[in-house]
Amino acid sequence: MFYSLAIDPVFFSIGSLPVHWYGLIIGLGALVGLLLAIREGKRFNISQEFFMDLLLLGVPSAIIGARIYYVAFMWDDYKDNLLDVFKIWNGGIAIYGALIGAIICAIFYFRHKGYPFWRIVDICAPSLLAGQMIGRWGNFINQEAYGGVIEESFLRDKLHLPDFIVNQMYIDGAFHHPTFLYESLWSLLGIILLMVLRRQRFVRAGEIFLSYFIWYSIGRFFIEALRTDSLGFHGASGVASLINGLWTPMEWLGFEQGAFSADYGNIRSSQLLALLLIVAAVILIIVRRVTGQARERYMDPIVSTKPAVADSVIPDASTPATNSQEKPAGTPRSGEEEPKE
Repeated sequence: MFYSLAIDPVFFSIGSLPVHWYGLIIGLGALVGLLLAIREGKRFNISQEFFMDLLLLGVPSAIIGARIYYVAFMWDDYKDNLLDVFKIWNGGIAIYGALIGAIICAIFYFRHKGYPFWRIVDICAPSLLAGQMIGRWGNFINQEAYGGVIEESFLRDKLHLPDFIVNQMYIDGAFHHPTFLYESLWSLLGIILLMVLRRQRFVRAGEIFLSYFIWYSIGRFFIEALRTDSLGFHGASGVASLINGLWTPMEWLGFEQGAFSADYGNIRSSQLLALLLIVAAVILIIVRRVTGQARERYMDPIVSTKPAVADSVIPDASTPATNSQEKPAGTPRSGEEEPKE
């Protein structure tokens, strides 16, 4: 038995070529993220072309990273059919792999443009959450990345979800946790948090980006265990017990973990990675503060070490406050050398 879908995955067709909702939603997420970055970039006199080029380079890098990450954990399914590695349209990408790919691309791009890495990724952090928040609705349309089996009454009476979401969560003869929705709402709260946090004077360069990892990873750790499609591996039983123990509060709230085949292992890779990222981000914030590496504050002017880039910035009255004798960010005073990174 298959419950009728509330939404057709194909939005429209151009001749025999179908245009899927998934692709449109991913594109919308990228566009919203771009607009958020451009808007914040104006405060620092960074041109919109800089962020547009970053998007054009970052999206393909993220897709490649997401695919490599997924294939690495599912290698047994691909080792005898190497051509299937390239068939990304059949599904199989991972958000953490996308982040790795995008960050590697950003490191080279920022260096080429002469901008400090931590300053620009701070600006982009809310954009990443916006893309993830919107992109999860593509999973909803495709009926993927869902959670374990639950009663219909849980969706209607406890979560009070509209019919189009409840109907779409009826998969293979049962209703499932709308984990896409949980993660989407968590990302929305994260955007609000980061936008408030970055207006606080105590925040240092890099701490918005690291806070993004902390916030997203906390949500991902708890939501991941609800899913039925987790990537995993065989690890130490002590680590598996630790992860299960940390997830216990969800059981107190009435949640149960989604099915996880023993063939994949005893540890969900995204849960373990989430914990490692939280610890690493907290340690990095502390170390950068203690060692003095985080001298700059988020609201300080951003300066490019490349004259060609510095000359292309757009003056804006909303630039973070500097004294009245200072010129726009990126423009050296008379008699002074170009600022060095």
